[in-house]
Amino acid sequence: MAIVTLLTDFGEADAYVGQMKGAILSVSPSATLVDLAHAISPQDVRAGAFLLWTAVAAFPPGSIHVAVVDPGVGSARRAIAAQSARGDRLVGPDNGLLVPALEKLGGAIAVVELSNSQFWRPRVSKTFHGRDLFGPVAGHLDRGVELQALGEPVPELERPFSIPVPQAAGEALRGAVIHVDRFGTLITNLPGERLGADFVLVLNGRRILGHREAQYESVREGSLVGLVGSSGLVEIAVRNGSAAAILGLGVGAAVAAEPVERAGIR
Repeated sequence: MAIVTLLTDFGEADAYVGQMKGAILSVSPSATLVDLAHAISPQDVRAGAFLLWTAVAAFPPGSIHVAVVDPGVGSARRAIAAQSARGDRLVGPDNGLLVPALEKLGGAIAVVELSNSQFWRPRVSKTFHGRDLFGPVAGHLDRGVELQALGEPVPELERPFSIPVPQAAGEALRGAVIHVDRFGTLITNLPGERLGADFVLVLNGRRILGHREAQYESVREGSLVGLVGSSGLVEIAVRNGSAAAILGLGVGAAVAAEPVERAGIR
């Protein structure tokens, strides 16, 4: 048996998450279910892809990851399962949601469309594939069903977006905010490993001192700080506050990292 993780935009006010868990447990009663996140903004496939990307490496190889942020449910978009080079299986819609996580796990070595109805619930709703299709498939994978039994091979995944790659500009590294967490921390696509021990972040004309080894209490209450977060990416945070609210910025905001010697701090 494997760990089965769940990531959705279903929220917690309705019974959708519970029903999906019930569908998995109906097939594999001893499955170990782990909730990754269910409060992703509705239909925000990019945010779901980013959070899945940050999470999968924390689990043992061979885990099963079910991700459902699926504005195209019931349409012609494919339902898929994929196996990573590390040995994990990922289940969800073919809308870009699974791609960054698969790449983090070494890339996909096999992908199938979930076309074999033997592994679905008897009746499949046009609006709830999490319960009727993805959940049961995860249960069957947990019980040892081989990926190839689930359907026909998929030659290429849909890639409508990707996590943007930062660009070097002289001594500076230019990128963008790619996620805002529930604390209002701005998470960028700048990898901390490409920066020096000390750096300056420039956002909307504001300069913020950053340190690779900083933590939230490195600054005074209410002050901004740049640091390298748990995902290895540079973040802009406020001690006991919201950087997004103070700066008035969100996903897509341009950010640059410069050596301290190049920039004055204010």
